[in-house]
Amino acid sequence: MATTILITQPAPSSEKSPYYDLAKKHNAELVFHPFIKLEGLSAKEFRKQKIDIASYSAIVFTSRNAIDHFFRMCEEMKISVNQDTKYFCIAEAVALYLQKFILYRKRKVFFGADGTNKSLFDVFNKHKENEKFLYVCSENQQDSDIVNWLKANKCDFELAFMYRTVSNDIKSVMDKHKFDIICFFTPSGLRCLLDSYPDFPKSNITTGTFGSGTLKACIEVGLKPEIVAPSIEVPNMAVALDSFLSKKEISKNKTEKSKA
Repeated sequence: MATTILITQPAPSSEKSPYYDLAKKHNAELVFHPFIKLEGLSAKEFRKQKIDIASYSAIVFTSRNAIDHFFRMCEEMKISVNQDTKYFCIAEAVALYLQKFILYRKRKVFFGADGTNKSLFDVFNKHKENEKFLYVCSENQQDSDIVNWLKANKCDFELAFMYRTVSNDIKSVMDKHKFDIICFFTPSGLRCLLDSYPDFPKSNITTGTFGSGTLKACIEVGLKPEIVAPSIEVPNMAVALDSFLSKKEISKNKTEKSKA
């Protein structure tokens, strides 16, 4: 029987996505449906924050969405970003996305070694004395660990709200399928599920999480994630799922052999 997996993100735009290779390899049924939608703040809304983007020497990004909205806002407000601006990203995949907007030079783009907050903090530590940080984030979803670290280490920083998260309709998908695995990518996605299904049975579902904030949120509500990314070994959710399913199949084969 095929394993049914819910990926709480939009379907990949390319047929070459590793998710599709994963589905073939493990005879899995993948369902893509984002649990949250992002709404960009208008330039008028952003101006109320009284933030002078040009005065910051370092920009912090924890997602590609943050990058999209940062450069959208700069364009709307006709702000030219200084070529010497440094960019600090949660992971290499996020950092590489900057190539869509800037001439990518490693000397001004920094990222955590394994995609965790701790590895990002290690990078911050080397630059915190000389930089003025602008953390681009959602109006209603920031990584509290990052904010707390910046405060505790007396960094010169400000939060820049450039978009907000809004819950998506999920009942049409959740009521149609019985999922074996649900993969979450943000705390807001988890919150959307629990708002829609307050009595969601947490004990009989395998959970996957991407990012330390999402992992922490799942644990706090009583979920026990078995699929966790990113790390050096598992840089993305597709690799994490592949590893989990492979181990599960090996275990199943051993059990069947012992019964034979």
